[in-house]
Amino acid sequence: MKLTRLAAGLALGLGMACAALAQTTMKISISVAQNSHQGVAIDTFAKEVEKRTNGRYKVQTFYNGALGGERESIEAVQLGTQELAFSSTGPVPNFVPETKILDVPFLFRDKAHARAVLDGPIGQDLLKKFDAKGFKALAWAENGFRHMTNSKRDVKAPEDLKGLKMRTMENPVHIAAYKTFGIITTPMAFPEVFTALQQGTVDGQENPLPVIISAKFDQVQKHLSLTGHVYSPCIFVMNKGVFDKLTPADQQAFLDAAKEAAKANRARVDEDDARGVADLRAKGMTVIDNLDKARFVAALAPAQAQFEKDFGKANLDRIRNFQP
Repeated sequence: MKLTRLAAGLALGLGMACAALAQTTMKISISVAQNSHQGVAIDTFAKEVEKRTNGRYKVQTFYNGALGGERESIEAVQLGTQELAFSSTGPVPNFVPETKILDVPFLFRDKAHARAVLDGPIGQDLLKKFDAKGFKALAWAENGFRHMTNSKRDVKAPEDLKGLKMRTMENPVHIAAYKTFGIITTPMAFPEVFTALQQGTVDGQENPLPVIISAKFDQVQKHLSLTGHVYSPCIFVMNKGVFDKLTPADQQAFLDAAKEAAKANRARVDEDDARGVADLRAKGMTVIDNLDKARFVAALAPAQAQFEKDFGKANLDRIRNFQP
């Protein structure tokens, strides 16, 4: 009897040891706080991966740029020193140039239009472009529509932007557009932005409401204008070599986990957008929400002409006129 129990105990211990050895840990990172739309995305993703692979894969989550800014994280995934990242598309065109088109200002009518484009054939074709660059793009998610904040003055019209020193993402399309407004562009990684605003190195920045809220920019910015000038997608990227080594079933588990996480992320963006303006006003920000958007669109005409040359008017119109 004792031998039987001993054998059973050894077998159980060996089984547990094998199970422990069988678990693979991966890292995923974001540049903003955990209590944010991006935090919801990676937390949901990690939970779903573990559930869908029966605990064989565990995803460690890192926040607030703990593993570097977005560009550094994407580089790390490409190099294979980090398995996964969740990023806005700001720095992505530096790696996958075809994605530049998504950053053209005033391209999308609203969130429903943008989500339909990304989830439809246009967005899915763009995901495939990542393969040749060392990534597996798992799913599109969302940052939201970008708005302008600054510490100097109310921005009610395009001419109010002239001369403002604004932090921008390391994105060539954004930089070209903002220079057309007369903004002095200062590309900078996100983890540096709060301090730069606090110290007056830059006057302002532009980001969706969920980012403005989670980064507590109300503490260092007085003026917010709901320009909605650019729709900002987010994306789950994975090192291609790591993804290719997974079994087909596990590959599907990672893809499905990313889709589920994107749903949770978009729901949080909707929630933040719905309450964001009231929250920021309550914290002392002046919010300009009755802008004449047509004037901002008209001010960008020279940049838009260049974008039509760069991307092809037909390609831009295909997105602008997309109907799900």
